[in-house]
Amino acid sequence: MVKLPNGVEVPVLGQGTWQMAEHAERRADEIAALRAGLDLGLTLIDTAEMYADGAAETLVGEAIAGRRDDVFLVSKVLPENATARGTIAACERSLRRLGTEHLDLYLLHWRGSVPLVETLAAFVTLTIAGKIRSWGVSNFDVDDLAELGRISGASSVQTNQVLYNLTHRGIEWDLLPQARARRLPIMAYSPIDQGRLLGHPGLARIADRHDATPAQIALAWVLQQDNVFAVAKAGTVAHVRENHDALAIRLTAADRAELDAAFSPPTERTPLETL
Repeated sequence: MVKLPNGVEVPVLGQGTWQMAEHAERRADEIAALRAGLDLGLTLIDTAEMYADGAAETLVGEAIAGRRDDVFLVSKVLPENATARGTIAACERSLRRLGTEHLDLYLLHWRGSVPLVETLAAFVTLTIAGKIRSWGVSNFDVDDLAELGRISGASSVQTNQVLYNLTHRGIEWDLLPQARARRLPIMAYSPIDQGRLLGHPGLARIADRHDATPAQIALAWVLQQDNVFAVAKAGTVAHVRENHDALAIRLTAADRAELDAAFSPPTERTPLETL
């Protein structure tokens, strides 16, 4: 578990839904996967109004029907909708699609042209109304967080969701250390880089030692970073079980050294990467 600044504990591994609900023939498998994840304790589900133009939220709503109390539900508002009034309207649309009266965490998906003070005002209104229980941000770099910190009420931010995996380690230079200093947990998305890193021979060697898959090793590496929790998409029950089993893997110091050699940590500051 990871403790958010408000004291709420969330699973270190949650379920992502990016690219779900895009193919009708996969719908039953995707719903079954989300439900299996809940059974395994992966009770954080992350979605967004952008995903499949809202259809991912509808799919999640079907998957969690009758089990809402088991779920820590996260969704996101698009930056073009993130005005003081637009954020509230977007949240209400998300709630209808999800079939719930509240979100546990609502994120600004990325920076746009709308002043942050407007979005935060909407988050406060939604919190008072009981439509969201907490709020956070996504794809915020160091400068974005610094700007956020100058706004009244910004101390209520609960997380920053960013791209982080073995092949995208730039946040280790400054964003991650600063988040740790502020005790602001990082929510890592695409922790196995959408599968692109899985053919690396270095991962295969370590996976063999642990009787695991390369994906499990890549995921375990992210999950064992301090102040980090992750959301990983699984479109089948077998895949969600594979992700869950990564929680039991304990990488050794030698494993981590090999991974550092194969996937170099940053040697200078780089702009925040996104997918």
